[in-house]
Amino acid sequence: VCFQGLTTSTGGLMIIAIIVACEIGIWVLIALGLVARYVLGLKRTGLTLLAITPVVDVILLVVTAMGLISGSTATVFHGIAAIYLGFSVAYGHKIIASADRHFAHRFANGAEPIKLYGRGYAVECWKDVARTALAVGVALGIIWLLTVVVDDETRSSALTDLNSIFLLVVAIEVLWALGHTFWPKKRPTLSPLVDVHAKGTSGQQTKP
Repeated sequence: VCFQGLTTSTGGLMIIAIIVACEIGIWVLIALGLVARYVLGLKRTGLTLLAITPVVDVILLVVTAMGLISGSTATVFHGIAAIYLGFSVAYGHKIIASADRHFAHRFANGAEPIKLYGRGYAVECWKDVARTALAVGVALGIIWLLTVVVDDETRSSALTDLNSIFLLVVAIEVLWALGHTFWPKKRPTLSPLVDVHAKGTSGQQTKP
């Protein structure tokens, strides 16, 4: 019964609140995992906390689906939940790995994360194009699943209306990658960081 309120703008705000709560939950798990791993020396516990972050995404998917199963009409906010889940799947590993490198550098004498410039930055941009395409694919898959759950075109039309937004997001990512391919990102004049995607460079490389 409590899910039937998701049919109105109040229900939309509830979905957004759940998304925000899930995002906070993920970062809390990441922070606890890194603290356990590098500050407390509990490596196994830290890895476990980092590994269970996808459970939060599953919770969001289940809550969203339950609202629709109960008879709610899908809104754009349900589509936003699908988009969030898609990008969480596609970019989750990169985000956690980046946080891990920075935390290791700060608290465990790890190598300093290296910013990318020139060809190296362009290569990372094209990797992000692939990640974004994966995110869109996952989001579309979730939307399809939700439409199957609803099984009523009149209650799920808001979900399919988001297809143009997905194409726009991918197009922007491709244009960004093309821009940095033809006009490479330049290293600041006095920066000691690397300028190219050089082989044999020590440490991990990250795209800011």
